[in-house]
Amino acid sequence: MNRIRTSVLGAAVAAIVLPLSACSLGEEDTASASDCPWAADESVTGTVRIGYQKIPNGDVVVKDQRILESCLPEATIEWSNFASGGDVIQAFGAGSLDLGLAGSSPSTKALSAPLSLPVEVIWIHDVIGEAESLVVRDPAITDIAGLKGKVIATPFGSTAHYSLLQAIADAGEDPADYKLINSEPEQVAPAWGKGDIDAAWIWDPTLSELKKDGGTVILSSADTAEAGKPTYDLGLASTSFVEENPAFLAVWAKAQDYAVQQILEDPDKAAESVAVEVGVTAEEAKAQFAGLTYLRAAEQASDDWLGRQLGEDLLATAEFLLGQDGIESVASADVYSAGVDPAVAASAGK
Repeated sequence: MNRIRTSVLGAAVAAIVLPLSACSLGEEDTASASDCPWAADESVTGTVRIGYQKIPNGDVVVKDQRILESCLPEATIEWSNFASGGDVIQAFGAGSLDLGLAGSSPSTKALSAPLSLPVEVIWIHDVIGEAESLVVRDPAITDIAGLKGKVIATPFGSTAHYSLLQAIADAGEDPADYKLINSEPEQVAPAWGKGDIDAAWIWDPTLSELKKDGGTVILSSADTAEAGKPTYDLGLASTSFVEENPAFLAVWAKAQDYAVQQILEDPDKAAESVAVEVGVTAEEAKAQFAGLTYLRAAEQASDDWLGRQLGEDLLATAEFLLGQDGIESVASADVYSAGVDPAVAASAGK
């Protein structure tokens, strides 16, 4: 397999981002081609670098069940864990990833100035709903206006941050009246436990931790989606990787589609994998499935999603981010539509 390292280093992405952890196929951690759900492809060789996040979707099912390792026995798969989509985008900018999961907000930033990275959206891991929500400490607070002057934690540049800002804007409020702090998911629960924050817009499994610790949900990303601003967890790939590795991507998409099918049709089995990778119980993993919408490959490739709609949603996201000083400028509509490629999903849906 040919893998070309993209060397796009601008001032905004000059530092190489180190993943939280990484693992690869080695002598003590092997998978047999006989474990592949279909005929394995032994023609694909080389190393592929994949960035993932601990989110209850098909990506971690693929990782835990070692589907890629089984179906591509001659390839080496390097999985690296990242705390947020912003970190994944920085890794793409540093040329240290071939594939990665990032939310629609950081993905939009990747396609917009000043980054303008050569990446493409090739998969929708999930449409975000109640699995990403605004949880408050004081049960007397029932709306966003009640949080004025309060400390709200969220990972800046994430879909949660986007939904939080959108909710404030939709309520006719000024973000300057809120104390928003940048906090990665693994930092949110400890800050909550110490009483340092009053609220957080965050995703599972951290969201569930805060709810267990007395938190009350007052808004979710399902609400912002209903208001016309949906958010997604997306599969990104460098453009050069897409062009040079169609055989790998065909198997990758098939594996992702297999995992989605498992979540929809055999959630008990899928939940076992999510439990291992995300750090929750299987029952908690099953409950978290309800907060996300999962799409099969054939549906993703349609105009309702990757074929047309997602490009329009990314453009709308860019227009909002510009108003929040999240990007330098909004690119033309063609940039966002060209930044979404339905061909990989279509290959798996045949």
